[in-house]
Amino acid sequence: MNAKQLQWGALGAALSLALPALAQTPASSAATYPAWDGHHNTVRYATPDADAALRSYTQTTTQRVRQGETLDGKQKTTYAETAQMPTVRSSNLAFDALFALAGTEMQRNAVSQIQDGSYNGGQPIPCDCFKTGELWHYVWTRDLSYAAALSLAMLDPQRVRNSLEFKLAGYREGVTPGPDVAGTADGLQIVQDTGSGGSWPVSTDRMSWAFGADEALKALAPAERQDFAVTALKALRNTLENDRLAAFDQADGLYTGEQSFLDWREQSYAAWIPTDLASMARSKALSTNVAHYQALTLAAKLAREQGVPILAARYQGWAADLKAAINRRFWQADAGMYSSLTAGHFDGAALYKYDWLGQSLAIIHGIADTAQAQSILAHYPHGPMGAPVIFPQQQGVSIYHNRAMWPFVTAHGLRAAAMTGNVAVADAAYDTLLRGAALNLSNMENFEWLSGEPLLADKQAQADLSGPVVNSRQMLWSIGGYLGMVIGEIFGVRTTDTGIALHPFVTAKLRRVALGATDTATLNNLQLRGKRLQVRLLLPPVATAPADRQGYYAIDGVTVNGQPAGTALDWSALADDNLVEIRLGQLLPGQQVIRRVDGKPNQADPALYAPFEPAATLSTSHANGTPTVRITYPGDSTGVVYNIYRDGQQVAQGLTASTWTDRVPVKGGNACYAVEAVYTSSGNRSHHSAPMCAQAGQTIGAAVHNIRITRSGVYVLQLLYRNTAHQINLGITGSVKWLALKDRTGREVTGGVVQMPHSPERAGLSYSTPMRVSLKTGNYQFELRDFYNMSYLQSNATYGDAGGIRGPLNRADIQGVHIMPAPSLPGVRTAAHSHGKTANLLQKNK
Repeated sequence: MNAKQLQWGALGAALSLALPALAQTPASSAATYPAWDGHHNTVRYATPDADAALRSYTQTTTQRVRQGETLDGKQKTTYAETAQMPTVRSSNLAFDALFALAGTEMQRNAVSQIQDGSYNGGQPIPCDCFKTGELWHYVWTRDLSYAAALSLAMLDPQRVRNSLEFKLAGYREGVTPGPDVAGTADGLQIVQDTGSGGSWPVSTDRMSWAFGADEALKALAPAERQDFAVTALKALRNTLENDRLAAFDQADGLYTGEQSFLDWREQSYAAWIPTDLASMARSKALSTNVAHYQALTLAAKLAREQGVPILAARYQGWAADLKAAINRRFWQADAGMYSSLTAGHFDGAALYKYDWLGQSLAIIHGIADTAQAQSILAHYPHGPMGAPVIFPQQQGVSIYHNRAMWPFVTAHGLRAAAMTGNVAVADAAYDTLLRGAALNLSNMENFEWLSGEPLLADKQAQADLSGPVVNSRQMLWSIGGYLGMVIGEIFGVRTTDTGIALHPFVTAKLRRVALGATDTATLNNLQLRGKRLQVRLLLPPVATAPADRQGYYAIDGVTVNGQPAGTALDWSALADDNLVEIRLGQLLPGQQVIRRVDGKPNQADPALYAPFEPAATLSTSHANGTPTVRITYPGDSTGVVYNIYRDGQQVAQGLTASTWTDRVPVKGGNACYAVEAVYTSSGNRSHHSAPMCAQAGQTIGAAVHNIRITRSGVYVLQLLYRNTAHQINLGITGSVKWLALKDRTGREVTGGVVQMPHSPERAGLSYSTPMRVSLKTGNYQFELRDFYNMSYLQSNATYGDAGGIRGPLNRADIQGVHIMPAPSLPGVRTAAHSHGKTANLLQKNK
């Protein structure tokens, strides 16, 4: 890492805080922001009565505002504080107003009915819930859960509980899953929403539900908490036990499934993945594994509370093992960060790809130790407007997750920075969140990352790479992030299992610029568990934070209703109305290291982008069994070299030639190869090519149910199939079955879940997820039994597409079984032992 990328000490002009010095009158103020193209935009705020207990505001911007797909929104908005929400008073009208804006938008998303064209015939569904945004009128598991975890569970725990329970469902009436399915008879579990390959278990980040549930449990009143805790444990238990069967890889101790929230395959996966979703299904993602860790930890806690110590020990043990596996497989010491994901089966390498949500979650939830947390915050790249959600960017791909900042992800990064004491990263996050809400008159879904624009046109590209291609105003998790920034980081208030923790993170720059006109900042009318709090920050004089000093202020003392107190307040120690005063004192240096990158928004700079992934073919010499890899690069290969991976381990690096021959012959066993491209100038790496195996194996037709093994060993089984029940990016009808092998006596010797995700309409046959089996010489018989998918759940009974109103659907057109010697690598699922149950092959097909 060079000096330009890694900067110590003062941020100086490199950081443009979102609230520069304000031209302020008692009832109005203005702020001017430099734009990426050399222009400036101005935001103005006005209130008719600055001394009113509840103010109304008018906010205008000179920036073009996005509405829907275009920049045709009104450049003015009005909103008002209400008695139901907290307010802020800081002598900075802009700061107070933007908090009120977020509170107003939270209330706008608090609805009595939700609606989505794919459900209930497009008609409203009663639910005292939070809808997702101005463009999104439904409740989705991950959006809700991250918003709740950031702040909404603290502010409206009952509505969050309602929304979380809406994302739970049991089996539909008259529907029975396969005999190998775990859990209670009613099947109550967390819903994985429609998505890649037909939803679960291609995607398994339904476990993010636990982030929101944990925070809701902290904030609910005791009686409501007790009821919800019982429901939560039951749902978590059913979900965890079935994910253990369908998505856990004993080879490396990780859970499989798509990255959490990065659920648009072309945005953050290899270009070949959309035609091979089984490979994506068997890859592992950092963010999703942290979600599983949180779900296990919460389930263990609830089991202890509810008097089930054996269950608590089971889940606590699984959580500890998972934490170790995450650090073992994802941590990349040479990059100073966690890899975001591994390649799929037959490769399994941890990729040199990074995402800000996964890194932040690992810090927040204690996966990373102190040294790792500090390293992550120092190494993750920040552009001039903030941190992108992924790095490096993908070429030839439009803006959405790729080339984008998302406020809710930035808010997670802020929390991670505050917990770790990284002042530079925290200031960058404050800047991103404040600036975005100010210029856009709303808490937006996302922005282009180098410009901060809500819609950046790219007229030079051969394909339309403008974007973000979708961008809603009033986005729930962005609102949660903004409110969490103010309440949780600046005022430092967070709920705990026993009360309230106070840990404000006010940096010198935030004090100087955003709060410079006052010695106090007050959070009024914060209502938690029937208690009302007024939280007042007593700020050091501005003179203690000259422009050349950076750091954050330590707590110098806390009083509650005039009495000295600590930073942890028990619920029982609080009165009905409380004045909490937090005096900030000494300026501590904290961590002041941040990696900064920059470039032109529409230019594929090798410093910011990854190369295209190469294509590769494999041939094997019949004379000595040595494989030769031939590489094709789909673009200008200037400045590009190649690394070769064998069974997930790098065996050659820095190659300039387009062919490479392995010196190790493949005899008897098997080896699988993949190639990545690397920019020599930046070290940025591509996704891997589709893996190629030296021993191709053989295929048995679907009509043949028997197989003879002539040599004992470890093999990989895959089904050849087609599943065109829905598009590859939608639906709930990924086919999920239990594949069993029986010996000649009829005894089941091995079995496990195989997935057959949606396959492209025009493609040929696809391969299912693989099952790794250890077999002795002899004859075996295949049996395919039903398992279940999301179409079995009551929540999808009104779904308008396949697997919905016409009944559950868990079917694939199976054309054969493929078997080959297993390569020696992690990431190929070892078959689970069967439960000793049997079922007719066709009887339970839905």
